[in-house]
Amino acid sequence: MNNEFFKGVKQWELERNGEKGKIPVFYYDVTSLNAVYTACSLSVRKLLPLPDMHPVEFSYGRCLVAITAFEYRETDIGPYNEVSVAFPITFKRPQIPFLTALFKMLRHHMTAYVWQLPVTTEIARRGGVEMYGYPKFLADIVIEKDKQWISCDLKENGQDIFQLKGKVLPTQTGKTIRCSTYSVCDGIPLKANVFINPVAFAETRNKNVTSLTLGVHPIAQALKTIQLSAEPVVYQYMAQNQAILFAGHNLMDS
Repeated sequence: MNNEFFKGVKQWELERNGEKGKIPVFYYDVTSLNAVYTACSLSVRKLLPLPDMHPVEFSYGRCLVAITAFEYRETDIGPYNEVSVAFPITFKRPQIPFLTALFKMLRHHMTAYVWQLPVTTEIARRGGVEMYGYPKFLADIVIEKDKQWISCDLKENGQDIFQLKGKVLPTQTGKTIRCSTYSVCDGIPLKANVFINPVAFAETRNKNVTSLTLGVHPIAQALKTIQLSAEPVVYQYMAQNQAILFAGHNLMDS
């Protein structure tokens, strides 16, 4: 794959607990599927760690929830799978229902609090927890794809969390996407930027191209309490993309 996307970005070597890595982290070959649902804003607000975090609403009383599955085939820390459950937010500023969400989508820049981030390797878990404050834990994440569908089965200790399934859509090259993630490390809020190069990208608002089946795990029960919509408001399929995860930094440095 063409690695032009990474040119001009300086990386630093680092070592922690005997493990070597690089910052920022490069992801050279990735497949992902992302479904964005609505949920009860009051219920989601209870899951946010800071009062300055405000859920971005799609309509009055209904905010957004993004559920994303990643298959990282080639990265600076080896191959692994990951699932993100994130709440798009504004920080220390009000949001306007629908208009804020629309503005962020038009700018290809989303800001979100990462609520859950299970992964399949210890190096991915430890680095995310210690350096970014991400809520990472080890889980079983199986991503399968055929000619029509791509699916992600997420389990922890044999207990079903959920299955996310989406259509394999025709793709084209997309515009660079920026995601600013918020997390809390040692009680201190951090922000980290992720830049995504959608090499093979598709997006649709068709409500018949995805399904989400919740299990019995506590995370699944929590998702039930926030009253997720039956269908997503948008579905994104990236057959191939590249990404750069920059170091987390204090919000004062934003």
